[in-house]
Amino acid sequence: MTDLQNHICVTCGTQFSAATQPPTYCPICNNERQYLAADGQCWMTLAQLSPRHKNVFQRLEPQLMSIGTEPKCGIGQRAHLLQTAEGNVLWDCIAMLDAATIDIIKGLGGLRAIAISHPHFYTTCVEWSRAFGDIPVYLHSADREWMMRPDPAIQFWEGESLSLFAGLTLIRCGGHFSGSQVLYWPHGADGRGALLTGDTINVSQDRHSVSFMYSYPNLIPLSRAKIERIVAAVAPYPFERIYGGFWGDQIEADAKAIVARSAERYIRQISDA
Repeated sequence: MTDLQNHICVTCGTQFSAATQPPTYCPICNNERQYLAADGQCWMTLAQLSPRHKNVFQRLEPQLMSIGTEPKCGIGQRAHLLQTAEGNVLWDCIAMLDAATIDIIKGLGGLRAIAISHPHFYTTCVEWSRAFGDIPVYLHSADREWMMRPDPAIQFWEGESLSLFAGLTLIRCGGHFSGSQVLYWPHGADGRGALLTGDTINVSQDRHSVSFMYSYPNLIPLSRAKIERIVAAVAPYPFERIYGGFWGDQIEADAKAIVARSAERYIRQISDA
């Protein structure tokens, strides 16, 4: 009899509930926001992934590190380890998890919670939760249908914001997904505040603007109403910096004003007859 396996989609890194055979297809990659790789639907397991990849850490500022996988795995996003006096948070998630990564994070104080911006970054979050003591994984309930590996650790929250600890707040912005969320860190940027955004608010290549899309790879825009909702959601929070979902995606200064200006520019372009 074939052993149960938690299969992982090679294209996006999403891990599924244990089964003897992989799913017929990955619903996340078959959604119009994502895509299926040119070589078709392929699967792997964490045991197959680990020998070929490693995770690397980069210090961004005191108490904040990014974690990414080399060579690239899935979409290629980075996670963030945010350290606080009341416990550490993993913001966003990557598929790769090995003993070295666990040891490094435990040496930095372990994890108290995980929170993830949107379904493209859910990946192996249940594995991460179990590795650090079945810690809670905070996802917005509007994206419940996209969790491919249900588990008691998954905490679906409702509403527009959720206070965690140490002043950290999850903010539902919507847009990319109905439940797309960002993490507000008031002590970031030397106390001037920072947002960790995944690609809910996406840092542009010029590093002086941001953008917002329903689908980034398929270039499907958002409506004016959804852009305005994103800006309104973060408006009550002061923030100087933004840390996005990929290596190098960060805005060092004046981030709140940049979000507002970028939204105005976006709306002008989609409204121009």
